[in-house]
Amino acid sequence: MISSVLVANRGEIACRVFRTCRDLGISTVAVYSDADADALHVREADAAVRLPGAAPSETYLRGDLVVGAALAAGADAVHPGYGFLSENAGFARAVIDAGLVWIGPPPEAIEAMASKTRAKELLGIAPLAEVTEADLPVLVKAAAGGGGRGMRVVRELGALEGALEAASAEAESAFGDGEVFVEPYVENGRHVEVQILADAYGEVWALGTRDCSLQRRHQKVIEECPAPGLPAALEASLLDTAVRAAKAVGYVGAGTVEFLVEGGRAHFLEMNTRLQVEHPVTEEVYGVDLVALQIAVAEGRELPPGPPAGRGHAIEARLYAEDPAREWGPQTGVLHRFDVPGEVGAGARGGLRAGARAGVRDGVPAGVRVGVRDGVPAGVRVDTGYVSGDTIGVHYDPMLAKVVVHAPTRAEAARKLAHVLERAVIHGPVTNRELLVASLRHPEFLDAELLDTGFYGRNLDALTRPLDGETHAAVAAALADAAGNAGRFGGGWRNLASQDQAKAYGEHEVRYRPTRGGGYEVTTPEGVRVVSAAPDRVRLEVGGIVRDFGVARYGDTVHAGPHRLAARPRFPDPTAPQEPGSLLAPMPGTVVRVADGLAVGDRVTAGQPLLWLEAMKMEHRVTAPASGTLTALHAAPGRQVEVGALLAVVQPAVPTEAQEDTSA
Repeated sequence: MISSVLVANRGEIACRVFRTCRDLGISTVAVYSDADADALHVREADAAVRLPGAAPSETYLRGDLVVGAALAAGADAVHPGYGFLSENAGFARAVIDAGLVWIGPPPEAIEAMASKTRAKELLGIAPLAEVTEADLPVLVKAAAGGGGRGMRVVRELGALEGALEAASAEAESAFGDGEVFVEPYVENGRHVEVQILADAYGEVWALGTRDCSLQRRHQKVIEECPAPGLPAALEASLLDTAVRAAKAVGYVGAGTVEFLVEGGRAHFLEMNTRLQVEHPVTEEVYGVDLVALQIAVAEGRELPPGPPAGRGHAIEARLYAEDPAREWGPQTGVLHRFDVPGEVGAGARGGLRAGARAGVRDGVPAGVRVGVRDGVPAGVRVDTGYVSGDTIGVHYDPMLAKVVVHAPTRAEAARKLAHVLERAVIHGPVTNRELLVASLRHPEFLDAELLDTGFYGRNLDALTRPLDGETHAAVAAALADAAGNAGRFGGGWRNLASQDQAKAYGEHEVRYRPTRGGGYEVTTPEGVRVVSAAPDRVRLEVGGIVRDFGVARYGDTVHAGPHRLAARPRFPDPTAPQEPGSLLAPMPGTVVRVADGLAVGDRVTAGQPLLWLEAMKMEHRVTAPASGTLTALHAAPGRQVEVGALLAVVQPAVPTEAQEDTSA
């Protein structure tokens, strides 16, 4: 029997594995980088071992350090989570050779399936060896790992070489393996996958299907179980193919077989030899704890014959610290307040317990069940690696939480999940919360027949429009600030002759004046009546409807209800603006590459890639804003930069007409 598990991972997945271990009476060990010294997964573990450094290549990708940590802490088993070393056969062998239990598939099965190139060869599918114009578009893809990293769509032959280099560099950084391959790119298909679970005695479960078609940058955003609207024959074929693939390589443990469905046909994509990020939707529908079952299988126990029956529908939304309206740019900073109504699967401060209870089915631990506890809505689960007060850094994935809802029908699940996200209180960096809510209510999403991977490509502009009511949120922010000032200064100033006070938030200017009764009158915008105003809560009546705004301010950022506003300074900074053509870092990160041979004085063209930043395990290309001359280059490989740092300057070329006018 396993008595102590080290999780070779971080964040949300480490917390999620710890939750099940606690339910089973198993002690837990965390590993952490210097950047994660105070992370939630470290605080949740019974013991923790430092991996010196911050970059994944120095820490979570160092299998030797992780194995050493397990031995030093007295763990007798290792769970890899997902990402990092979870699909590394060499790491699995090192764990086994050290006398530890590997909670995952055999190394031979990982080698056969974890590399997408070898998996396709096993199934008789060959990648493109030579790409021609007739093959376009194509997809450059990392052979190892997943999560959208190391992937590039190529639509022009001339862009292939750069895409291969970028994908390889990103894959090497994320997975420690820079191998990439090229395959045909299917536009706007459905991403459908099958969850499998196998024991060492030949029993293989296919736990239904999942649809993961809503993606950005080839990384999933919203997932659901079961995949809606599949013809019965196609669904049966997918389940059968997944079971046959697992049996073909002697698979043991949890894994996922992924397909791209187009026009009623299924194209094999890959097999992930690990637990998937989206595994909770399967747990909710099938009433199982996949981590508990992984541990049971690793202990040598048999699965019952045949999987349990599914019930209802589950949808998961990935809540990211990112700005969808600005090319999905990752965000960093302090998460001042993070309250999502639901049972917290990762554990939390204040005694709120984990959201899974392991039951027993024929001797096998199982059973994720969420009910109502202290007002928490039934059927809502939150898996997270963050709580209020934590800091979102630059080194790792920007996912804050997975919010999961289970309901009798798909429509009910979508409605409830949108409502839960809408009610969440998230104070800190920009998130994709509004995008998720709008996606779950979009007609294309609600009509399952219209689901495909092109959803965000078609609808992003509409989904990222500013929320209605931002003007009135600015009014609430201004009045909350005024109420706070009145409290600090004793309110005596209200006896003076009233004059309009002005405050500005983003594009909104608010004017108001204090009244003799201790309240406020809003003069700009018109049509707003103040019901009440306190430093942390303001109630406004507009058009006969009263709206309540919770208000909190952190520096120059104000949160009023669901709105995040930037307070404009009363006295603008007189510092001179950056010169035209300045390229500023769009996010904090590390400069990983500069274009070959690029030097000050070079002529560049608009859109030409100049350098690449890595932030949160993704590469971000920085291009020339206009055609002209590179007059300054401050970026160098390995340099850490903060958001807004000056990277380079491109002096725009003077138009021919302007040159002629000047000479005249």
